[in-house]
Amino acid sequence: MTLHILKLCVGADSVEDLAVWQKGQIKQRKRPVCGTRMWPKRVEDVLAGGSLYWVIKGVVLVRQRIVEIAEVRDDHGLRCGLYLDSELVRTSPQPRRAFQGWRYLDPKDAPADLGDLKGGADLPEDLRRKLVELGAW
Repeated sequence: MTLHILKLCVGADSVEDLAVWQKGQIKQRKRPVCGTRMWPKRVEDVLAGGSLYWVIKGVVLVRQRIVEIAEVRDDHGLRCGLYLDSELVRTSPQPRRAFQGWRYLDPKDAPADLGDLKGGADLPEDLRRKLVELGAW
């Protein structure tokens, strides 16, 4: 069974900020990686087509397919590395409260990709965010 991971994108104000940060990672490591303290216990389910859904400023806005889970050494030492596909897939905005670490995300609860929706994909990110806040999306 496929299982996704939900994680806060600390330090990024937009999907564009995330993209810039990951371009630097790709130069160093060949692909983006998200280091985290806790290892998922359901690795096989996550690697069976799971994605990392990024929460940016309280809203899920983008996802990346998880291609490998292995150790990574970063500024915090040796940790769990969620190695990601470089493609950033924008999602329908979905509000989320702040939390620590990461959470599993069942596919039925995951927001749809913007490309799968009728209309709205061409709206600016800040307008989509406002529509979510107003409950109009």
